[in-house]
Amino acid sequence: MKDARWHWELVHAERARLAGLLGSLAPEQWNAPSLCANWQIRDVAAHLAAAGSTSTARWLVNMARSGFNADRHNERLLRLQLGDGARQTLDNFNRSASKSIAPLNSVTGLLGEVVVHGQDIAQALDLILRPEPTALRAVAGFFASKDFAVNSSTLVKGLRMSAADDAFSCGNGPEVHGELLDLVLAMAGREQVLPRLQGAGVGELARRITAQSRK
Repeated sequence: MKDARWHWELVHAERARLAGLLGSLAPEQWNAPSLCANWQIRDVAAHLAAAGSTSTARWLVNMARSGFNADRHNERLLRLQLGDGARQTLDNFNRSASKSIAPLNSVTGLLGEVVVHGQDIAQALDLILRPEPTALRAVAGFFASKDFAVNSSTLVKGLRMSAADDAFSCGNGPEVHGELLDLVLAMAGREQVLPRLQGAGVGELARRITAQSRK
């Protein structure tokens, strides 16, 4: 279980990094839009608090009660963590930060949630939040290998993803080249990073992300 312990260390470290950023936000910033469609900053923080506090059993029950609709499922869980205002949302996130609970027992998938949603918050507010390179590599490899919370593997199938600032690369086909953080966000379907990527595969990746967002 060494890998699981190592990944939990990464999860806790990235949560602590994000907690520092959240704790510095002005009240009005909590109501600003995030990079996640239809979610404000506080919604993203509440979603992460829910992800860090929901057991697999509770996750499955909520999914069934949500009619197996992922959007409705996420909305129901995050509403439980919003509280009455930004302070309570932050308190709920902070309480979840040291927990070792992963829905469906996917610790690496949970790490991906923290890394990507941390950027949904930081980049939307023009703030800098740099994940540890080891965390980024773990998430990049996970996203490239399977679809979990996002259809990441499907998005990059038949493309070569190569990092400009790291040794990470995966896949075969037309190249998509850029910083590893941007590659991770692209695999998570964030179209905002596309202008920062280069290579013959960027156009196809953009087409796939657009098609996915319209579903």
